[in-house]
Amino acid sequence: MVTHSSRLPKTSSREVVAGSSHKTRQRQGAGVPVPIHRITKRSSLKATPRLGPARALSTLPDGAGDGAGATARASRSSWRRRLVIMVKAPAAGRVKTRLARDIGVVAATAFYRHASGALVSRLGNDPRWDTTLAVAPDIAAHQSHWPFGMSRRAQGRGDLGRRMQRIFDRMPPGPVVIIGSDCTVMGPADVAAAFAALGDADAVLGPATDGGYWLIGERRSPRPLKAFAGVRWSSDWTLADTLRNFDGRRVSLVRELPDVDTGEDLRDIDGASFAARRVRAKRDMPRDM
Repeated sequence: MVTHSSRLPKTSSREVVAGSSHKTRQRQGAGVPVPIHRITKRSSLKATPRLGPARALSTLPDGAGDGAGATARASRSSWRRRLVIMVKAPAAGRVKTRLARDIGVVAATAFYRHASGALVSRLGNDPRWDTTLAVAPDIAAHQSHWPFGMSRRAQGRGDLGRRMQRIFDRMPPGPVVIIGSDCTVMGPADVAAAFAALGDADAVLGPATDGGYWLIGERRSPRPLKAFAGVRWSSDWTLADTLRNFDGRRVSLVRELPDVDTGEDLRDIDGASFAARRVRAKRDMPRDM
């Protein structure tokens, strides 16, 4: 989802108190100090509250819309854990452009199509959360190749931070976890761990092995946080900038996972990923087909 941020050590689940009593160190080869956040291992994770099935506001009985009490009841009835998967229409030349430089446009597009489709299949029908696809470009949200019956919304304009902030601000009540489609090895247990972490933490991040993060989530209680102001995207400072915006908040870190952005990344997961195995057949095809 985000690339080239400060690298973190591998771990299972950690909690960061962002901005709390942190020291600084001088980054090797750079003149800018990097905050060192206090990290503590967590012994257990509390699950977010278990409520009954969500009910659309339009289905509330007549008279339920009178007064503040009715508003509170409507909010409680629509509370759900919400997973948002950011995806792109699998058009040649518009997805996996860095990977395409290594293996060709046809093979890279085929990889993205299989990998993103498998990811949505693995995570999209889990009853523990509601899943929404955030689609780019916006016009592609209305196309027919997305799973039938799955909620879709356009990502809208702006950089990655503006698009993710818009998701946090506009989703219905409940904790929200956002993932991209670059990390092909995540599974339902990883998403469940993120939602469980939000039982204690205000925000959760999933670091990637190449830097950056493959997951970000917020409890959004009492309101969404402003996580992306001044973030230097696709840089060594992306994660540090995001953590700085969570100043004073409790931030949990789930396990570190790899993204696939280059041919070397693809080789690293080749034996474990079905999508990576499928793309082998495309590697020797002419790049202009």
